[in-house]
Amino acid sequence: MTVIDVQKNSEHMTMTMTAEFDAPVERVWEMWSDPRKLERWWGPPTYPATVEEHDLSSGGRVSYFMTGPEGDQSRGWWKVRAVDPPHPLEFDDGFADQQGNPNPEMPTMVMRVALAERLNGGTLMTVETLFPSAEAMDQLVTMGMEEGMTAAMSQIDALLAQPVTPS
Repeated sequence: MTVIDVQKNSEHMTMTMTAEFDAPVERVWEMWSDPRKLERWWGPPTYPATVEEHDLSSGGRVSYFMTGPEGDQSRGWWKVRAVDPPHPLEFDDGFADQQGNPNPEMPTMVMRVALAERLNGGTLMTVETLFPSAEAMDQLVTMGMEEGMTAAMSQIDALLAQPVTPS
C-alpha cells in the first residue's frame, strides 16, 4: 500500500498522511500538476474525479467533481496559496455546491503537500490537512476523509507504473 502512516492530532487540528512511491519527485509532482493524472487518483476508486479547472499557480483555482456509483456528484475546489514545483504545494480545500461555488455550510481546510527524495530512491509524499476547528476535524473524519484519501492515494502507484509519454 502507498500510504505508510496517518497521524491525527486533535490538539493541533491536523491529519498528516505519508506515502512512499518508487518514482522520482518530478514524476510524483505530475500527479498534482497534470489535471488528467490528478483526476485518475483524486477521489476514491468508486468516486472518480473530473477536473474542470486546473490553475496550479499561486492564487490559482482548481475545481472538480467526483461521481459516485449511483451517478451522484460531489463537488470541490482548491485555491492555491503557494506552489514551488516540484516540492511544496499549499491550498485551501473546500466543498462546493452543484454550481461549483464554495459551500459555506462545510468547512474549508488548508492542505500542505511536500515531496522529498528518499535516501534509497523514490519519493516520500506528506499531505498535511489543517482543519479550522476540532469540530470540523471530527465531522470530516466521521464522513470518512481518512479512508477516502487513503483509497485515493493508493491509486497513484498504478499511474506511476505506466510508461512515460514524451511531451
